[in-house]
Amino acid sequence: MLENGDLIFVRDESDMGQAIQTSTGNYNHVAIYLDGMIYHASGEFGVVCQEPADFFESNHLYDIYIYPEMDIQSVKERACKHLGAPYNASFYPDGAGFYCSQYMAEILSIFETIPMKFGDGKQEISDFWREYYRELALPVPLNQPGTNPSQLAASPLLECKERNLHDSDF
Repeated sequence: MLENGDLIFVRDESDMGQAIQTSTGNYNHVAIYLDGMIYHASGEFGVVCQEPADFFESNHLYDIYIYPEMDIQSVKERACKHLGAPYNASFYPDGAGFYCSQYMAEILSIFETIPMKFGDGKQEISDFWREYYRELALPVPLNQPGTNPSQLAASPLLECKERNLHDSDF
């Protein structure tokens, strides 16, 4: 089912996943499938290359998108170059390492940055994000340039291939 260059967009029910989805849209994570492996930036591992069996989880839903013009070899070279980089937990544009959509935008340079949002529909900055950044001892980077998985998925350059897949579909 997965093919080289597939972009995997993830929805989950974790607190962080819900906070990201509430602030930005349908997805809270993005990864890419290259030569049988999943490349992504995760809070747990930083920038990593994993077996699909180690990536897919039963409590997540997955949508698959493709970029028909992708030069897979050059994307893989850029993806490998950043393996081992830390996770950019601050989401600051100049933070060390990468967060998931920042990594995708780095290796597949077709995405623009947009002003980052941290609201929940009621507040410009949700309680979740206030607490998250209080623990980091940083101001919330509201309106700083960044990316998010939902924004990447909305790119007119991408085509949706499959929706609402479960871990058992892979």
